[in-house]
Amino acid sequence: MPLPEDNHISVIAETYRLLGDPTRLKVLLTCLEGPIAVGEIAKATGASQSLVSHHLRLLRAARLVRGTRRNKQVFYEAADAHIANMLTDMIDHAAEEIEDDFDAGTARNETTDNR
Repeated sequence: MPLPEDNHISVIAETYRLLGDPTRLKVLLTCLEGPIAVGEIAKATGASQSLVSHHLRLLRAARLVRGTRRNKQVFYEAADAHIANMLTDMIDHAAEEIEDDFDAGTARNETTDNR
């Protein structure tokens, strides 16, 4: 695969930088299920509404979420399938690492126990 252009590399790096904040990542993950209001995101993540709003502003500016106004509320969701797929793949990857580490540790312990 050829390297992306420099401006695309910058966007990708900024995206991962934004997702490096655990609360912000939780906010984005909460938006994967479909449109959700700020108050519900706050409940799900355990963060204050003002903090959630701050994170959503940053995520919207990075085109990771989009908001849709319904009456007096704004409902947020992942901007597109690319975002959802990327996060789902990363979750799967993290789970594999934990399973692999567990399996390796179990195998190591069995080897040590049989000595």
